[in-house]
Amino acid sequence: MKVKTILVSQPEPAIENSPYNQLVEKRKVAIDFRPFIHVEGVPAREVRKQKIDLSAFSAIILTSRNAVDHFFRLAEEMRYPIPSTLKYFCQSEAVAYYLQKYVVYRKRKVYVGTRTFADLIELMNKHKNESYLLPCSDVLKANVPDALDTLGVNWTKGVFYNTVISDLSDLRDVYYDILVFFSPSGIESLFHNFPDFQQNNTRIAVFGNSTVKAAEAADLRIDILAPTPANPSMTKALDEYIAQANKR
Repeated sequence: MKVKTILVSQPEPAIENSPYNQLVEKRKVAIDFRPFIHVEGVPAREVRKQKIDLSAFSAIILTSRNAVDHFFRLAEEMRYPIPSTLKYFCQSEAVAYYLQKYVVYRKRKVYVGTRTFADLIELMNKHKNESYLLPCSDVLKANVPDALDTLGVNWTKGVFYNTVISDLSDLRDVYYDILVFFSPSGIESLFHNFPDFQQNNTRIAVFGNSTVKAAEAADLRIDILAPTPANPSMTKALDEYIAQANKR
């Protein structure tokens, strides 16, 4: 069956000429964006119940833009003046670049990983004497604490924001040829909102091993998979699939 419509379960990219826009132009398909999950900040009083004293840490581990936003939000709510000596360990260049929203980059000690958390661990291995705070959501991948414990550093998890299922009830009678998922939470949101969901002719695209496992556990048929050696990005995988599907 040909592909005409795609729903991506994430916010629309902020950049004007995103790979998705290029896909729309190239394949003449319609792509909508709708976050299936969103985050809500944990109030300072709840963070205090976690017995977290921001002044006790010499370094912050930042794995996402959400982690950046909610660390600085809580520092302000808790009236904590962030010292210039604080070290920032950012999982990727994108996270490090976003950090500039809050600090003067050149005046801070910022360490940047290549892309994955394993890359960041290599940097942290050179700074084992720091006291690390990991701002995160209530949904934390198991590989993160495992890697930190294996490294043997002094670290503390701070749940600064929660991952919440979005209300998708307005999409009940809207159908797409392809649904695109990037996390197990997205799969969970689909069935929370539509417990009677039947895949039928809807194609399912998934990114990452954990999302694959969640889709398989939900008995979904996976039609499009990324990353792979041939398709390192979701847009590349979609492009290849649509090229084949629409030529029939």
